[in-house]
Amino acid sequence: MAKILVYDPYANKIYTYPNLSESDPMPYSYGTTLRVREFRGSSSSPTLWTTTAAMEAWNLTRRKYGKGIYVGYAFKRIWEGGHSATSQHYAGVAFDVGQNTTAAVRKQIWQAAKDTGAWGYVEPLSMTPTWVHFDRRLGTPACGGSSGYPTLRSGATGVYVLIMQDALNALGYSTRTLDGKFGPNTLSALKAFQCSVGLSADGVCGCNTWKKLTSAALGIGRTATVLN
Repeated sequence: MAKILVYDPYANKIYTYPNLSESDPMPYSYGTTLRVREFRGSSSSPTLWTTTAAMEAWNLTRRKYGKGIYVGYAFKRIWEGGHSATSQHYAGVAFDVGQNTTAAVRKQIWQAAKDTGAWGYVEPLSMTPTWVHFDRRLGTPACGGSSGYPTLRSGATGVYVLIMQDALNALGYSTRTLDGKFGPNTLSALKAFQCSVGLSADGVCGCNTWKKLTSAALGIGRTATVLN
């Protein structure tokens, strides 16, 4: 069974779907085109998260393509690793698909995703020779460029807050909950982490804090302080 947290950026709210089976469809996905087990991929986490925007982009791509799309990798938690330190997979908004098919079919999937205009990024096929990558990233990256996570301040809500909370908890800085809401406990945990790594304890998760936090938590495995 899985608990799914879905952030709605339009309403700025997180909705919780507890006790979904692996064969249940993902919340907000179209029909049975994306089941929990497909979105989970190789993650062993009992708690998964995504956004309504990512699910809408998936729905548009699936309708555009018109056939089933094999999902090799989607969700991961940062302490599970498997991707770069600022991967959108940890936000639950990225998909690597088509690994079990041909280059011609992957090109069709890629074109369908591109044509929707719904994804924030559709990776060039030259960069993904055996899969298709697309993601629905949100916000302006704290470190500039087109990738990475946005600056977070107290009061923020969403999947990037979940990544921050998840990393802090894995490293032993308790936020007391994993809810995607940047409240007082998360603020205290972030400040404690900033102090421990020699950063100004301003309680803002910007470029330098993200770099320190993600590099410390990436791929360390489930620790005793991880929350679900």
